[in-house]
This record gives sequence, C-alpha cells and structure tokens, in this order.
Amino acid sequence: MAEIDQYDRSILRILQSDGKIGNQELAEKVNLSNSPCWRRVKKLEESGVIDGYVAMLNPKALGLSAMAYVHIALLDHRQQTIEILDDFVAGQEQIIECSSVTGSNDYVLKIIERDNESLEKFIMQGLLRLGIVRSSTTNLILRQKKHTTALPL
Repeated sequence: MAEIDQYDRSILRILQSDGKIGNQELAEKVNLSNSPCWRRVKKLEESGVIDGYVAMLNPKALGLSAMAYVHIALLDHRQQTIEILDDFVAGQEQIIECSSVTGSNDYVLKIIERDNESLEKFIMQGLLRLGIVRSSTTNLILRQKKHTTALPL
C-alpha cells in the first residue's frame, strides 16, 4: 500500500469530485506550489492509487432507464463454468458491475438497458442461455438514492 499523507488525501478528495481540474487550481486548493503538487499526482498515478480518469455519464440522458441487480447461482464451480461467465461479462457493455459474493448466490450483476423489455431480453436470451446459471433473482432499481464513485478518505 502506498504511503499517503494529508496532502495526498486532499488531492485525492478533489480529484474524485473534479477529475478535469488543472494542476494550478489543484495546487492552490491543497496549499502546495505547482511542481510538488504535480509530482504527488504523478506518484499517486504510478503507484496505482489513481487508477484512471473517466467522464461520468447520465444514463437517462442516453436513454438508459432500466437498471437491475441480477443475483445468480451457477450450476457448478468448475473452472470452465467460471471462465464462460467471465468471458460473457467482459463482452457485455450492459453489465456495469459484476461481483463474486458470499451467501446463496455466487455473483451479483448490475445491468443497465434502455427499458424493461430490453433488460428482460438481455437476461433471458443472453445470460440465461449460457446454460451455466442454476437460479437467478432480478431486483429492478426503482430509484437511486445515492450513486458515487468517491471512496472514503
């Protein structure tokens, strides 16, 4: 784990809320001069603490109004079965999160689609047709109360 001090934490807090901020403005906000601030950001990038920069898109503005959590239990846990699921997940842009979980299910997928009909088609004709899912439960997301990518620092 990288050694992170208060300056680094301040830099990370600001970058989490505004990844497009310029180095000069960032340096002013964290009370550093330009060069030390730039070096700290580079160090955080090189050490893997900063994993990348992205644009946050508005799903509704893009016509994506159906989101769901799909809990799945696999038929078995053979390497081939897991690889089939991994390959499927990697190739589907509708799956925006995939986590291996404890409990009665093996995975939780977060899926986004245009509408409920498209979501159903994706689950029925894509995911379940793989032939590796023993059971699934779909929870439609009615409204998101909180959505953030910011980590607690």
